[in-house]
Amino acid sequence: MSIAGGFWRAIHRGMELGCEAIQIFTKNTNQWRAKPLERDEILKWNSARSESGIHPIVAHSSYLINIGTDDGSLWEKSIASLECELERCEVLAIPYFVLHPGSHRGRGAEYGLKRAAEALNRVHGEHSDWRVVICIEHMSGQGNVLCSSLEETARLLNLVEDKKRMGVCLDTCHLFEAGYDYRTPRRYLSFMRQLDETVGAHFVKCWHINDSKSALGSRVDRHQHIGQGEIGCKGIALVLNDPQWLDHPMLLETPKEKDPLLWDRKNLQVLRELRQA
Repeated sequence: MSIAGGFWRAIHRGMELGCEAIQIFTKNTNQWRAKPLERDEILKWNSARSESGIHPIVAHSSYLINIGTDDGSLWEKSIASLECELERCEVLAIPYFVLHPGSHRGRGAEYGLKRAAEALNRVHGEHSDWRVVICIEHMSGQGNVLCSSLEETARLLNLVEDKKRMGVCLDTCHLFEAGYDYRTPRRYLSFMRQLDETVGAHFVKCWHINDSKSALGSRVDRHQHIGQGEIGCKGIALVLNDPQWLDHPMLLETPKEKDPLLWDRKNLQVLRELRQA
């Protein structure tokens, strides 16, 4: 949901669509820092959240952050920005923060994963009282981006010391584009076994539900409206109707087109029909 005009307005927009959960950015995604939240902003947020009953609310990191980089200056700026956003989550009582793990920029996955874990361990160590859970997003595999395989995601979790403050966000589009085919009941069960043997299903805290414009294993990140892409409604329905994800927030990141609320409403309607199937 857009935070235009004040981030509490994202809750109002979610209410208009009948959302059960929403995802927001806590600040401008094109800026490294943000001014501290004002008391009036926090009060408006708390009031809107109480009125809405929407739960949980998930935050997504800005796209500037790269904690897997070998660039020292970028790495420090990324950590500072990560701290800024996590602090805002604490103030707003947002339980989950979805984080892109970043790019190793050609240094190799193991280097990037160790670099990312070093950043996360530092943030955890300096802010031991924070409660927000950082959810590493599984990526599609474009370029040198980290965590486009379950094994890499599991490796990063293993390198982080405070695992109670870590989780995973699975994206249906990213998984498919990374080569994981779960479009039939048999393949879905096989994928779930693989997930549990590597990452561990208990680490999954939320899902991004998107169809894919790109083919299986394309490693190109292209989201599509539900049922209009290569995954299709049957594949999405297997995720939606799996009892183990019943209480997990499932969040749309489908294309907004010219009328964002119109397309969100259309995609939500499709998902609700699939969930009732």
